[in-house]
Parts: sequence; structure tokens; C-alpha cells
Amino acid sequence: MTTEGSATDKAVDDPADWEERVAAAWAALEADPQTDTADFRARIDALVAELPADSPVGPFERACAWDSTGHSDKAVPLYRRALALGLDGYRGRRAKIQLSSSLRNIGQPEEGVKLLSPELVGVSDELDDAVRATLALCLASLGREREGLSLVLGALAPHLPRYQRSMANYARLLVEPDA
Repeated sequence: MTTEGSATDKAVDDPADWEERVAAAWAALEADPQTDTADFRARIDALVAELPADSPVGPFERACAWDSTGHSDKAVPLYRRALALGLDGYRGRRAKIQLSSSLRNIGQPEEGVKLLSPELVGVSDELDDAVRATLALCLASLGREREGLSLVLGALAPHLPRYQRSMANYARLLVEPDA
């Protein structure tokens, strides 16, 4: 069974439909700021109930629902469970980013740094900037603002229409002043 990030190999009747229903739940939450958060979490719980009990996708989706509705403390153990069950790939990387952010929110930024630091040299994808931004926040919470600023400037530099090389160098010099 792949744990990559879809319900494709899960015991749901139509995995693509399940993914669409999850996406629709999230879209509805984002579209209406007045959404009752308890109702939203119940909707996610109902979708998760369709998955096997040992699916890492279930606790991940539940963690996201708690996290996005302002309950980092309830999200942390669910993210950890999802990763312990083998969540990997794109959703696994998202789980690490979101867990690190939640850890920072509950006063444990050092764990966030430990979790995200290996992601700087891991697989590169569109989540790279989110890794750097979240790691920068964790570092700032630990009083390591220069390192955090370096990460953010390094992530920003490739998106600038000009000054890419200069900004990348400035980012490096924040943490390697003798270079």
C-alpha cells in the first residue's frame, strides 16, 4: 500500500471521488469565513471514517482540520500519528511543515527546527518555500532571527525579477559573514 498522499490504494469505493470530496470540504471552508468549524471538522471526520483505521491519510486530514481551525495542540499528535503510520511523499512533506508550525505555536520550536532542517536538502518541490518560511519562524522563536531571515531571503531571491544573485549572496552572508 502506498502512503504517498492519495486515497488511491485505500479501501474507499472511488479514491478519486474521495479526494474530490476532501478538496470540496476544504474549498467550502476557505470560501466562507463564517463556516462553523465544528461542522467542518465533523465533515472531515466523516470522510476519514471511510478510510482503513491504519491509513496515515486519516490522521493527517484530521490534523489539518484541527490546525486550520485554530487548535494546534490537537493537531500535533495527529500529525505525529500520520507520520508514524508512514505518511510520505507530498502529504508527508506537508505534514512535517504543518507539524513544525504547530509545534512552534505550542511553544516547541526546537522540535520544528529538528523536523524541518533535513527538508532543506531533501526532495525539491513547490513546498520548498513553505519549508523555509516555517523553519524561519521556528528559528525566530528561538532567537535565531539572522538564520531565519537568511532562509527567507534565499527563498525569495529566485522569485525576484532582478537582484536574484545579490539577494542570494546577502542571504548567505547573514549566516556566513566571513565568506
